[in-house]
Amino acid sequence: MDIDDILREVDPAGGAAPRGKRDLQELTRAWVAERSAPELLEWPADGLFERINERIKTQIERVEEMTGDMDPKTNFALIVIQTELERYKFLVRSYLRARIAKDDSKSKANRHCPPQQIDKHTLHYLSTPSLRARLSGTELAYATRHQALLHDHYLSSFLASFPAALQNLNDAAGNISMVDAPDLEAAVFVRVLRPRCEVAARGTDSDAERFEGREGDVLILRWADAKALVGRGDVELV
Repeated sequence: MDIDDILREVDPAGGAAPRGKRDLQELTRAWVAERSAPELLEWPADGLFERINERIKTQIERVEEMTGDMDPKTNFALIVIQTELERYKFLVRSYLRARIAKDDSKSKANRHCPPQQIDKHTLHYLSTPSLRARLSGTELAYATRHQALLHDHYLSSFLASFPAALQNLNDAAGNISMVDAPDLEAAVFVRVLRPRCEVAARGTDSDAERFEGREGDVLILRWADAKALVGRGDVELV
């Protein structure tokens, strides 16, 4: 029995299951996009994470069943399964950490990950209905609890000594909001996915320029200009 036979036993579909491959591709693209975007993106729809978590659970159970078998063929199959399992777990952990990134831009581990997202802009996401919808149920519960603890800490530290009118953390007096928001003018890299794509972008002088992007082109744009293109699926973040 050669290695191809062993791999077929590990994955009878030959690793070509359309749903499984699509889920892995969608998870990878979501992970890359979340690490690149200056603001929180939509939580993946269509039950992607439910399927991913179920696959991880199934693979863990399979590893437990196979552990202890001294057959060399089984041991090799176990290595293959464990490698795939670790790949899935890494992507899930890294994706969630990108969404709940700590505000530590000097951290070597986070230097490629935007240090904003839920922890830094909690109030911004909670106070805007359209942005609240981007959070999963677990993330919403986390953000609500996080903001409550932060507000209690501020009250006990210094806010309690202020007049009641100055204790709000979301004051917008004088058209100046106290709520910290992501920088929508931050630069991002995108790859064009369409054969032809019309791009409207602003240069250093903020004047809009229009040009045609072709499939495979990699462009650097302001997030405010790239956001609509990403939403329509014309480009993807890289």
